[in-house]
Amino acid sequence: MRHLLLFDIDGTLIVSGGAGEWALKDAMAQRFGVTEDLSGITLAGATDAKIARLLLEKHGLPVTAENVTALLDTYLSLLPGHMPRHQGRVLPGILPLLERLHGHPNCVLALLTGNLRRGAEIKLSHYDVWHYFAFGAFADDHHDRNELGPVARARALDEHGVEFPPERIFVIGDTPRDIECGRVFGAKTVAIATGIYSAEELRAHAPDHLFTDLGDTDAVLSVLLPG
Repeated sequence: MRHLLLFDIDGTLIVSGGAGEWALKDAMAQRFGVTEDLSGITLAGATDAKIARLLLEKHGLPVTAENVTALLDTYLSLLPGHMPRHQGRVLPGILPLLERLHGHPNCVLALLTGNLRRGAEIKLSHYDVWHYFAFGAFADDHHDRNELGPVARARALDEHGVEFPPERIFVIGDTPRDIECGRVFGAKTVAIATGIYSAEELRAHAPDHLFTDLGDTDAVLSVLLPG
C-alpha cells in the first residue's frame, strides 16, 4: 500500500530567512520601478503566480500575462543571489524524516507548493534537499493552490504508474491553505506549526493530523505510513 506524500516548502521544509520576500521586492523595483514593502499581501500559502497578480494590482499595473511573467522571471533571476545573504535553515526533523522516507517502498515523495518550479529548486538546492523530490505541482501549473492537488496526483501516475486514491495521499504544510488544498481533492491533511500559524490556529481548520514540528520521526512516520 504505497502512499503519496506531498510536501509544502516554505515554513514546512525550510525557511529562507526572507530571501524570497526580498527577491520579490527587488524584482518590483527592478522591473517596474516601484518600491514594495509587501504590506497587505498575504504570502503564506499563496502561489507565486497569485502573489505576482496581487502585487501588480496593488500598484495599479496591468495584470497581464506579460507583466506577471516579467515579474516572476525577474524574481527568479534575483533569488539565487539572495539565498546566501539571509539566515534561513532546514526546519526541525526534516532531514532525518526525508532520509527515512526517501526510497521507502511504501511511499512516493513529491512537492505541492506555491513556489514556481525553478524557485523551489533554487531554495531546496541551497539547503541540499531538492534531490529528495523527483516531481511535484507548482505555481507554474496554476495560480490557485486548490488546483494543484490533482496535478500532483496526475504526475504521480505518469512517474510511477500508480493512480493514488485520495485516502492514500497526504498533503503536509504549515498554513490553513495547505489544509484546504488537501481537503478539496479528498487527501489526508497534516498540519505543521513551524510557519507563522500556531498549532491552535491550525487546529481550528481541522486537519487530519497536527504536529508542532516534525522532530519526532517515528511519530510522524506512524501517521504518514500507517500499517
